[in-house]
Amino acid sequence: MPERSESESRKLLRRLRDTLATPAKGQERLDRITHMIADSMRTEVCSIYLFRDESTLELCATEGLNPGAVHQTRMRLGEGLVGRVAKTSTPINTGNAPAERGFRFMPETGEEIYSAFLGVPIQRLGERLGVLVVQSKTARQYSDDEVYALEVVAMVLAEMTELGAFIGEGEALSALHQQPVLIRGLTGQEGSAEGRVWLHEPRVVVANPVGDDPKKELKRLNKAVEELRLSVDAMMSGSEIVDKDHQQVLETYRMFANSRGWLRRMEEDIQRGLSAEAAVEKEQSTTRARMGQVPDPYLRERLHDLDDLSNRLLRILTGQGRDTGAAMPENPVLVARNIGPAELLEYGRKLKGVVLEEGSVGSHAAVVARALAIPLVIHAERITTEALNGDAILVDGDQGVVHLRPEDTVAGAFRDKIAMQAEAQSRYASLRELPALATCGTQISLHMNAGLMADLPSLAGSGAEGVGLFRTELQFLLRSRVPRRGELAALYSRVLDSAKGKRVVFRTLDIGSDKVLPYMKPQDEPNPAMGWRAIRVGLDKPGVMRMQLQALIRAAAGRPLSVMFPFVAQMSEFEAARRALLSEIERERRAGHVLPTSTEIGAMLETPSLAFAPRSFFELADFVSIGGNDLKQFFFAADRENERVRRRYDTLDVSFLDFIGRIADRCAETNTPLSFCGEDAGRPIEALCLIAMGLRTLSMRPASIGPVKHLIRRVNLAELRAVIDDAREAGALTVRPAVMEWLARQPM
Repeated sequence: MPERSESESRKLLRRLRDTLATPAKGQERLDRITHMIADSMRTEVCSIYLFRDESTLELCATEGLNPGAVHQTRMRLGEGLVGRVAKTSTPINTGNAPAERGFRFMPETGEEIYSAFLGVPIQRLGERLGVLVVQSKTARQYSDDEVYALEVVAMVLAEMTELGAFIGEGEALSALHQQPVLIRGLTGQEGSAEGRVWLHEPRVVVANPVGDDPKKELKRLNKAVEELRLSVDAMMSGSEIVDKDHQQVLETYRMFANSRGWLRRMEEDIQRGLSAEAAVEKEQSTTRARMGQVPDPYLRERLHDLDDLSNRLLRILTGQGRDTGAAMPENPVLVARNIGPAELLEYGRKLKGVVLEEGSVGSHAAVVARALAIPLVIHAERITTEALNGDAILVDGDQGVVHLRPEDTVAGAFRDKIAMQAEAQSRYASLRELPALATCGTQISLHMNAGLMADLPSLAGSGAEGVGLFRTELQFLLRSRVPRRGELAALYSRVLDSAKGKRVVFRTLDIGSDKVLPYMKPQDEPNPAMGWRAIRVGLDKPGVMRMQLQALIRAAAGRPLSVMFPFVAQMSEFEAARRALLSEIERERRAGHVLPTSTEIGAMLETPSLAFAPRSFFELADFVSIGGNDLKQFFFAADRENERVRRRYDTLDVSFLDFIGRIADRCAETNTPLSFCGEDAGRPIEALCLIAMGLRTLSMRPASIGPVKHLIRRVNLAELRAVIDDAREAGALTVRPAVMEWLARQPM
């Protein structure tokens, strides 16, 4: 690169920094910047467009266009060349703007006399802030050096916007992170919470993007990179992971940290005038842009590794990050792009809520959030870029909505909702010791779901009669290696101790699909929910299943043991798993170990095929538990992780209730105990209809037991069944309207 280009680039950046350092109001500062850029680049027009909302750009300052168009000219995302730059996050450089695809003429600006157009996005790590444009009458394309210079200036403008440099007149100049924001996501765990934002990965703010002394900045960068490499080497040597594939992932991580190309690109940016921090962030922005364009999941994950390394490097350079010493606020609500189960457990019950930019309803984090009874909203787009530590936040897990920096009226209404929920919970607490007895005399058994020792105190507090589902996979997901038999036996023993004689049903390892062990090679499956998972993994990996069964037998040691095998699709799978458990019991007997006083062996009915198994299956199984979440998605062929389709089906659909009734009838014929486990068991209306179809045992999250019991005690189940049958006879597709109308007539 010629020395002149380097010095011109640095000169432009210094002029920009000096302009920003001069005291001025927001609009005045923007006007000075456009004048300075036009003068430095010797072009007739420089304009700055900023987003006034998610989809609308506004002309906020210009040198060369009609001043009267400022704060008057607006365009939608994707509209015109400016809108295209904003939407694609890529520059447009043309010598004949009117001939470009999508060109839109704005007559109020007076831009018709300008042919050349160069527009670059103003963005920070994927957060779109606006567009910076230069134009000239001469029909020419801007040089690569000019494009680079404008991109660097746009990056600095983004940093200054982040720091509030343009607060001032004009609606589009309102400071980021100061206005109320409503973000719609998806429900990961129901419940409501009010608190203050606590960022899992705090934003790193680059306070000085311009470097005066390239040699000094290069020295700082190289020192930080060396520290980064040492930390990665330490992570490699301290890792307990022995799996070859995951070792290769860490090797890739180290390869990126030692990449000369990565370092060279940052060094070149410093030579052109950026500070070390700004050079790292510019490279990171490029990486994030590439991440969104790569279809291959493996390559996308590798780019994510590079993005993570950039974050680590920025924290080293700035001293910012998790270890800043900042105190967690009262009533913290955790905000993150995503989070693993172990990290979430480290925060524990001190959290009031969790909001994730990514995640899924079946993710590890969602399972832990449910176990901790913490409201969770997932797929909350832009939350990590919108939120700052300490921001007021309202989490509505019931609706999947987040209010960031809410207005007083919104906060007041939300507090009223929380107060009403608290009042209802206090009413439910009075039912704790009472049976779930319908007015017709039918008694229902209500159990709770669990997966952590932290869940067990809820057994007494909720009024649950036992644990209908203990998820054993969490202990595997929270470790970087396969847990030892002795560790599992000790844990299962503590679970039984905490249950104080109440029944605990242990579900064997349910992995695969969205639950991938950190030390297990991921399976590249087109449809993992219907792939190699649960009992299929256990039967193909008999060593792991045998170890877990031994741990369960030893934990029981003179107490009853109930074991349930997940995702059984055909009788032969259940027979094989049952034989494995009985074989281990016999092995333990020969070894002289204390055996369980009794053993129940059951299956989860999560696939429609098992409902049509031979009668001998129902005679062989000691109990059957309907796994409602999976059964429903397979019955309706609607992926419960897919928001486009998961809400299209209704549990109270006549065909699904008929199917549940048929399962109940088959179990009744063989006197096989039947239960229902899943989200619908904890929804009072759905639970009531399941009971009316023949279910007598439900298992749900502890917080749902009170509301479900309250409704059961109000109704006559025979009358409800008649309402359901009448709706079916009348040709209704769903019984929900008829049931709701009938419930409205029942006494409180």
